[in-house]
Amino acid sequence: MGAIHPPQPVLRLVAVVSRHDTALDWAVERIGQTWGSETLKSSAFEFDDTNYYEAEMGIGLKKQFVASAALVDPAELVAWKHATNQWEAEFAATGDCLEPRPLNLDPGYIAEAKLVLASTKNHSHRIYQSRGIYAEITLGYRRAAGWLAMPWTYPDYKRTDFQEFFTQCRDHLRAQLRARPAGDELSFD
Repeated sequence: MGAIHPPQPVLRLVAVVSRHDTALDWAVERIGQTWGSETLKSSAFEFDDTNYYEAEMGIGLKKQFVASAALVDPAELVAWKHATNQWEAEFAATGDCLEPRPLNLDPGYIAEAKLVLASTKNHSHRIYQSRGIYAEITLGYRRAAGWLAMPWTYPDYKRTDFQEFFTQCRDHLRAQLRARPAGDELSFD
């Protein structure tokens, strides 16, 4: 029988999508207020890899990634997705933008060997977590190869500019893990 061990902590990541700079800024500020102002933040990339969101979000979308600098328990992924869904609704209710969904927030995390995203949608490659939330490994990581796409990986997550930011986050995670005192592990509740 294998020994059961708590998981290593991870780096929480949120993908922020909008065509409005004010929405991007609002989301980055909310993430910082809630999960710590010490963050890694990408540029706001042009997000034209799909037209999936056009009907409810409009055209000219940008995608920005925000990673909280503090390491966290990956078991909290469900709570993060519920929080970000609430934030989306809160921003939409301000009425500052005309689109039905002016802001999209997709939380996940970066571990040493993978990037995981939360979803409200079930699919063959997603594992149910709890409270209506599923998780998927969107990218794997191999030292010799870097980030590896899965058959279901979204096209934009295969982009070099996105993956350069994910590598920066992974490097930060690894430095944090090395700096942790011996015996400083997550525990089961």
